[in-house]
Amino acid sequence: MGKNRDSIMEHIFKCQKCGTYTMKETCKCGSQAITTRPVRYAHDNIGKYRREARREELKNKGLL
Repeated sequence: MGKNRDSIMEHIFKCQKCGTYTMKETCKCGSQAITTRPVRYAHDNIGKYRREARREELKNKGLL
């Protein structure tokens, strides 16, 4: 349990240009690939607004 999971796991990236998935930060087409992992909760700056919008949507549907 001493090792951090992120340090031993590979991550999947998606090419911004052609949309293919790869294990490398650059795609075969030469374009940069970005991570497909969701934003960590601590770094989710707009989460408050997303949750607020979802809450309002549920109220309008009569589910909340």
